[in-house]
Amino acid sequence: MDYAATLQWLYAQLPMYQRVGAAALNPNLDRIAVLSAHLGNPHLKFKSIHVAGTNGKGSSSHMLASVLQEAGYNVGLYTSPHLKDFKERVRINGTPITEEFVVDFVAENKYFFEAKSFSFFEMTVALAFNYFASQQVDVAIIEVGLGGRLDATNIIMPEGCLITNISLDHQQFLGTTRAEIAREKAGIIKSKIPVVVVENDAETFPVFKTIAQEKNASLHLASQRQFTTDLLGDYQKQNINGVVSLLHVLPQFSVSELHIIDGLQRVVKNTGLRGRWEILENQPKIIADVAHNPAGLQAVFAQLKKEQSDKLHIIFGVVSDKKVSEITTFLPKKAHYYLCTANVPRAMNTSELAFEFIKNDFSFSTHDSVQQAFEAAKTAASKNDLIFVGGSLFVVAEILA
Repeated sequence: MDYAATLQWLYAQLPMYQRVGAAALNPNLDRIAVLSAHLGNPHLKFKSIHVAGTNGKGSSSHMLASVLQEAGYNVGLYTSPHLKDFKERVRINGTPITEEFVVDFVAENKYFFEAKSFSFFEMTVALAFNYFASQQVDVAIIEVGLGGRLDATNIIMPEGCLITNISLDHQQFLGTTRAEIAREKAGIIKSKIPVVVVENDAETFPVFKTIAQEKNASLHLASQRQFTTDLLGDYQKQNINGVVSLLHVLPQFSVSELHIIDGLQRVVKNTGLRGRWEILENQPKIIADVAHNPAGLQAVFAQLKKEQSDKLHIIFGVVSDKKVSEITTFLPKKAHYYLCTANVPRAMNTSELAFEFIKNDFSFSTHDSVQQAFEAAKTAASKNDLIFVGGSLFVVAEILA
């Protein structure tokens, strides 16, 4: 199989959570342990840093990778999901995994995959670990996929852990309260391994404190740091605090203040990160952001209020498990919404989305596709207007070139 056929086989044989939802999940570390053993336990052949949280873990992972690259390390980076191309999930020093490696990995292990019926996520995690080991990275930044405790990435023994903020998301899997969700995220805490938490929150911090004590792990609360980043948006300040605080408790990595300054300013250049308050065009200004849960969207729309424009046009779509009634409570009223459905099975139908917008007296139009919504907004907007694209990673992905 060539690369395209290999990806088609992966998607067809083993459903991915990002596309189909709960049907793709199989939260059990026994399975990834079996797969890893089959590959010779590649996760034991490189150092790693584990990053979990509801929002900010992707940005934080890329920041960590960028800083360590500036410090001269050969840095692997595993994140999910991807925006445009599967290879985005696995990078070394910002360069995506090669198509040849993906094809060969699947071809060499296809019969084992089929016999054991591993999930899409388990296979991609194993692919990443195998790639990092084969390329002899100095350290790999590993972003949790969902939760932490039972996530396939949680077989690693990292040098340190970072837990970003905790909000209500994926409650059907992680718990209905922030404390319950925090307990799942805290599952990445390992014995005698330092962990940094970004929020001193009355509901979640005691959970982290208790589990850290049980594991005899040193717990650190991120402190305010006076650094800036090329990633736009005020919400990145909290991510900076967590990243820099973690680096300060990992003396095994030789990282100077200059490395931190340069790394934080070169995140996009060093890692290829996209979709975080990304300015796509000017006149009219077009901004895209992949925030997709209530807390993340609330932060993004708070940022949007600081933008100056004559009129606001919002291209908006969500996945079917989101509570739109909750999201509409903080959406700006003075805007026209172009409602659309992304081309994935999980996407919420436009008619269902429109029902909530009718109830709340929003100005909106419905469109058959994301691209049609985008073209309609660009046609309607003047050069002093603002177009925002968001609500779902999949909506943003269809807009990005």
